[in-house]
Amino acid sequence: MRAADWRQQPCVATLGQRQILDTSAIRQSFQSISQQTFASAVLVTFPGKFAAANESLGLTFEGDTEVEQLLDAALGDEANGQRALLRSQALSILTTGAALPYEAQATQLLDATFRDSALIAYENREGVAAALGQGVIPTESYGRASREQVRFYPNRSATYGMAANLLCAASPDQTVAALVPDRVQPGTMADAPLPAREIRGVWMTNVDSQVLFSRDALETSLQRLADLNFNTVYPTVWNWGYTLYPSDVAKRTFGYQQGLYPDVDDTGERNEALEAAQGDRDMLLELISLARPLGLRVIPWFEFGFMAPADSALARSHPDWLTQKADGSTVKAEGTHNRVWLNPFHPEVQQFMLDMVSELAATYPIDGFQVDDHFGLPAVYGYDPYTVNLYRQEHNGKAPPADIHDPEWTRWRANKITDFMGRTFEVVKAQQPQAIVSVSPNPQEFAYKHFLQDWDTWVNRGYIEELIVQLYRSDLGRFVWEMNRDPAQDARRHIPTAVGVLSGLRGRPVPMARIQEQVTAVRDRAYAGVSFFFYESLWWSNTETLEQRQNSLLQIFPEKVIAPQI
Repeated sequence: MRAADWRQQPCVATLGQRQILDTSAIRQSFQSISQQTFASAVLVTFPGKFAAANESLGLTFEGDTEVEQLLDAALGDEANGQRALLRSQALSILTTGAALPYEAQATQLLDATFRDSALIAYENREGVAAALGQGVIPTESYGRASREQVRFYPNRSATYGMAANLLCAASPDQTVAALVPDRVQPGTMADAPLPAREIRGVWMTNVDSQVLFSRDALETSLQRLADLNFNTVYPTVWNWGYTLYPSDVAKRTFGYQQGLYPDVDDTGERNEALEAAQGDRDMLLELISLARPLGLRVIPWFEFGFMAPADSALARSHPDWLTQKADGSTVKAEGTHNRVWLNPFHPEVQQFMLDMVSELAATYPIDGFQVDDHFGLPAVYGYDPYTVNLYRQEHNGKAPPADIHDPEWTRWRANKITDFMGRTFEVVKAQQPQAIVSVSPNPQEFAYKHFLQDWDTWVNRGYIEELIVQLYRSDLGRFVWEMNRDPAQDARRHIPTAVGVLSGLRGRPVPMARIQEQVTAVRDRAYAGVSFFFYESLWWSNTETLEQRQNSLLQIFPEKVIAPQI
């Protein structure tokens, strides 16, 4: 086709007239197009979509211009504006720039539609699946039909002709979209087989939940979980400044052997009547004895980590253990509650934590031990006298930077916490070699910047044997985007890596349809399973009955499987 004829095609001519894609200097439709040129055209076709999506999801990307930011978001390390665009990259840029919704079953959809889906680079798969799901891939540009599937050729260069057809097909202006009527139709997906092994967990806490307060409640709850084919429970055993098991370490450190009832009203006092009613009950021993015959793993969870209520007996007993902000204050609000943080760099704090971990692992036949995002330190802390002096000793007398996110200051503190995580791992293994060490953090970038948790390094050093990344997101796109980040993907190559799914909070029930969608997305991307936060919220709903929610969980977990091992 001659250049003039190609440029006069309705789709191409329309894009030129609207100053979306300039083809005046392009002689043939099969000339390759650059990443930068196509990204610019996408931003013009969908003005404001990329920026609005990023603002609503709280995302930022590198680049001096919006085009560079779009390329970074869509292509990551493969972004290079002048480089020729690949066919799969075009769909990734389009999906990102147009903020198309992600597909929960992306892998299945691609496999059912494209004969060569295995050739689609990992970083482009979500974009291709989203474009396919939205029906915006033109057949004229993207392969020929072969039986029921299409050959995609994802790694061939995209041409100006393909780019033009794709921009028209995806256009929000229906008159423009109608200029390219024929689209690749998604293939028919077969039912995905259930994983042979899968983490099916739930956190059990003592806030907004009664499950830990009596043997009867435990027995009923654990039986329900077993009937619904769960295989793991993570009961809190260190929360609100108290152990939830009889602890000699806690008794000698701040005067109380255990405390099951949290001071949610911030009175500064224990509810001694309720605590007395527990008598000499050992909640954790009960839970283990009930869970084991039901096939449930028990992995006790240090929910509060280095955090404590500001008015707790622990904080009052050891004010010298509390770390400080630069202004000398110790309190940091968490929701409506005032918290303080034990100094993770202080040797007495470290020994207290290690003694509790050792006591727990030595006393109970646990399947593992878990810490979460509180086994770190908010970046605002570290300006207490002990830490400042320690920093000075290691920096020729220089004081810590005032900037809480200074790279070296962040790295120094994170390295100290990493070293302590290594010691924690060793303590668990010294008492129970077969018990796994599990960690449930926020995504790596957030965890490192805001809580000084470099769990990517923890994984690489072998300190973690099970990872459950907290992805408490209501938006499927952000949920999937976080799953695809490099640290989580790298962890999956070494250890069982699962996803923490929010099943509800007080006054904020999560619809079961969203839970099912997220579990489907987790399985589709071959993660090792899920854990729900938290037990009681699994049954909360304004529109669904208890029976309906239980039946929905049975649809998710229709038969029993065991958890994967490292």
